Amino acid sequence: MDEKTVLVNIEEWVKAELLNEKSGHDWYHIKRVRDIAGEILKYEEADSFIVIAAALLHDIPDDKVTSNVNTALERIRKLLESNEVDNKAINTIINIITTMAFKGGTGKKLSYIEAQIVQDADRLDALGAIGIARTFQYGGTKGQAMYDPEIPVRDSMSFEEYRHGESTSINHFYEKLLLLKDKMNTPAAVKIAEEREAFMKQFLETFFKEWKGEL
Repeated sequence: MDEKTVLVNIEEWVKAELLNEKSGHDWYHIKRVRDIAGEILKYEEADSFIVIAAALLHDIPDDKVTSNVNTALERIRKLLESNEVDNKAINTIINIITTMAFKGGTGKKLSYIEAQIVQDADRLDALGAIGIARTFQYGGTKGQAMYDPEIPVRDSMSFEEYRHGESTSINHFYEKLLLLKDKMNTPAAVKIAEEREAFMKQFLETFFKEWKGEL
């Protein structure tokens, strides 16, 4: 197996799958996650092929972009098998992409560095200016209000409540995004998250000032 060729093949396949996806989980999100993972790899000892492959594939079986998670996972397995990726690597990649999601804060702590890097990279793309933009893009696709002071922030929730309960785009900052910095796994990710979280907090301060009509 030539790893570089396989990664190019995976990239082309994922790009075709997600280029026109409109919920904020499109090809450009995948590209950013791959690139961020590549930066974190500079500071960690890990299997770079596993990390980059998982970063490229991580949203294909996400229930936000597919109606059949199991079918999507099977398609990933077939793609990797057709590229002569060994079974151990395939199982590791699939394990990463099925255990790394936030899911309302119910996800378990990941035990190995490859999974931690991909999770950190994905979470970093939910922070900062891009994170703000993606929040409102995703909220729009779900038909959520931008903000409604009558809808309270949920302190804890099951996966079902997280995915389908009533919320707003602004509430999402408090229900997920502002919790991410403290859930980062690697020192490099923590440093980036601190800067991006600070930007988001400044945005929220300005948002509420304008919401109240203050000048």
